[in-house]
Amino acid sequence: MGKSDFLTPKAIANRIKSKGLQKLRWYCQMCQKQCRDENGFKCHCMSESHQRQLLLASENPQQFMDYFSEEFRNDFLELLRRRFGTKRVHNNIVYNEYISHREHIHMNATQWETLTEFTKWLGREGLCKVDETPKGWYIQYIDRDPETIRRQLELEKKKKQDLDDEEKTAKFIEEQETPVFTELSRENDEEKVTFNLNKGACSSAGATASKSSSLGPSALKTLGSTASAKRKESSQGSAPSKEKKKKSALDEIMEIEEEKKRTARTDYWLQPEIVVKIITKKLGEKYHKKKGVVKEVIDKYTAVVKMIDSGDRLKLDQTHLETVIPAPGKRILVLNGGYRGNEGTLESINEKTFSATIVIESGPLKGRRVEGIQYEDISKLA
Repeated sequence: MGKSDFLTPKAIANRIKSKGLQKLRWYCQMCQKQCRDENGFKCHCMSESHQRQLLLASENPQQFMDYFSEEFRNDFLELLRRRFGTKRVHNNIVYNEYISHREHIHMNATQWETLTEFTKWLGREGLCKVDETPKGWYIQYIDRDPETIRRQLELEKKKKQDLDDEEKTAKFIEEQETPVFTELSRENDEEKVTFNLNKGACSSAGATASKSSSLGPSALKTLGSTASAKRKESSQGSAPSKEKKKKSALDEIMEIEEEKKRTARTDYWLQPEIVVKIITKKLGEKYHKKKGVVKEVIDKYTAVVKMIDSGDRLKLDQTHLETVIPAPGKRILVLNGGYRGNEGTLESINEKTFSATIVIESGPLKGRRVEGIQYEDISKLA
């Protein structure tokens, strides 16, 4: 084996060293090059490429420092948000995890000299909640993402609506179970108020017979006709009232069910074979504001999107996507609410209220016309 062979111990040791982190003083941020020793760093500083970078930086040094500062801040906050969320954590723990990545932006290239100064700056700018303890500085990320705030508001609204539905249902059941008492009334003072009890049916029949025997034939006819007329009136009056009561109760139950359908929302909306638009800028201008078709949904919140223009396949979270509203007359899919999963046709769009009117084309509700459905609850079908 020669000295420069791939499998020599020195070559293996060099490859192992090149993978790990090296000393910060031998790192050139302008060229983004890490040297392993002082001699290598000296040779790099004398190289032509490094001299060209220095000439570029000398023209506008503040611009380069602002760029590195912004990159450092964005990467640090992204790691804090993704790794720790909104938990309270020591700033050194986050920083050590950040610098474990070999290609990170070094702090000596930014406007902040120390981690403590950077932590205080995060607190002043309102990006994090910071507090000092005997153990050091602790930071807590403040999530100001509009999508997250919208989800929280929707969850609070859903909880409130669920509580309102439970209260309405309990009140309705209580009204149904509460007996209604009416006063005993008679048309004139001479009329007697009678009670008809099943237990005393025989005795009442006997009393009626004895009473009727003491009256004349004409009086009996008049009494019988009056009683039959009253029975007809009472039966005719009671029947519509019972029917009306049952109808109103059924209407109220149907209204409650309809309201539950309208409020049956979830915080995930991705569905296969819908057209979506990429709204994140992290993928570059090539994909920003471009449309694609969802081919697969993973764990409810992640989609495999096939781009319409290029045919590339991307794996994206739903926070980086938005729905696409087609022209009236085109087919759509309902993504959220009580009509979730139903296909339909877009009838019209109301730009003032950011809502649309659709006609359901599938399922048991086929033919139903739904108004006031929000833009984010529907999307164009591929």
